Amino acid sequence: MSTEIKVPSLGESVVEATVAKWYKNQGDHVAVDEPLVELETDKVTLEVPSPCGGQLKIISAKEGETVEVGALLGQITEGEEDNKVSEKAIESENKIPENKPQEIQQPETQDNNSETDKVDVDNKKVVTNIEKLSPAVRKIVDEQKIDLSNIEPKRSDGRITKGDLINNVNTSETQTENNESILSNADLSNTELRKEVPMSRLRQTIAKRLKDAQNNAAILTTFNEVDMFQLIETRNEYKESFESKYGVKLGFMSFFVKACITALKEIPDVNAEIQDNKIIYKNFYNIGVAVGTDQGLVVPVLRDADKKSIIEIEKEIFELGNKARSGKLSITDMQEGTFTVSNGGVYGSLMSTPILNPPQSGVLGMHKIEKRPIVIDDEISIRPMMYLALSYDHRIIDGKAAVTFLVRVKEGLEDPRRLLLGV
Repeated sequence: MSTEIKVPSLGESVVEATVAKWYKNQGDHVAVDEPLVELETDKVTLEVPSPCGGQLKIISAKEGETVEVGALLGQITEGEEDNKVSEKAIESENKIPENKPQEIQQPETQDNNSETDKVDVDNKKVVTNIEKLSPAVRKIVDEQKIDLSNIEPKRSDGRITKGDLINNVNTSETQTENNESILSNADLSNTELRKEVPMSRLRQTIAKRLKDAQNNAAILTTFNEVDMFQLIETRNEYKESFESKYGVKLGFMSFFVKACITALKEIPDVNAEIQDNKIIYKNFYNIGVAVGTDQGLVVPVLRDADKKSIIEIEKEIFELGNKARSGKLSITDMQEGTFTVSNGGVYGSLMSTPILNPPQSGVLGMHKIEKRPIVIDDEISIRPMMYLALSYDHRIIDGKAAVTFLVRVKEGLEDPRRLLLGV
């Protein structure tokens, strides 16, 4: 009995995907619900599980192919693999006695062959030298059959370089021309120097959206800095008891989300968007949190974040982060965001100008915490400081509103009690 594997529904407005990777080869045995193939859309990647147990009889869509919803990916034949495994095991057992005498007698025919021994010794010597070569030089040696015994390495470790090949070129005209051709062709074909990889669907979509943001919005960035001393003290005081009670670490992101919501309520333009010639003001607060993954930057959304506590926000950020890094995010996880927070500080960024996530009108950039001397009450103090950057669409948000928004975020972070009390 054969069962078809088809492309599942990919979500609203998504009608096709690319076959990114097959986890199984044709003929392999698969179990029920075992991941078979990874599909990549312009928004998310998702795994297609096996609908039944059996043998993956046919792979209809190869890696790199574009498939539509409902298209055939392959077929599984139930119950057939086990029989084949048993037959192969029986065959292999029957063949072992026949092969053993041949395997034993093989070396004896070579014992008295001194010429063969000499070739082995020479080959061993050549292999040892080749192992000392870089991939680029090895490629030249293999393709042009260069005799390494004529090459004298200049390096103390005995490794032959491309310069050694040039210095030891024969003076004859023919060999000189051949050598120049070898080296120039090797430079052009060397995969270490150049590698072409097709853009994934997700990367193509990211590129298009970012370019659209630059083309369609009047992006401007304003900066401020925040003294993180009080927030760090609060976190250090409660992080152990918080983690032991709720099972997640107490980070900074939940405080930043809360601070942004407080500022968004006061400056509603930053939470709005432009549609044609209209401004759409939103009285809900879905905060996107940018997460870096191997496939690219994704922005899962904390829905109705204004109605959630610090605890709930931390838990949801943890869950969404894990889903993002394992490629488990659904399309709905990334829809309907009204404002985005991006933390470049985790990568060591001191200052940056984050780009908008359309159709949103604002994005807050966090950066690394760095101790700097600042003046407090006319005295110089060393404090843990962070630069904040707000990029915004100047078509809808004036400079005064942007600066005020960033000041409100700063005030909330420098006095975390205000965030906890909602004042």
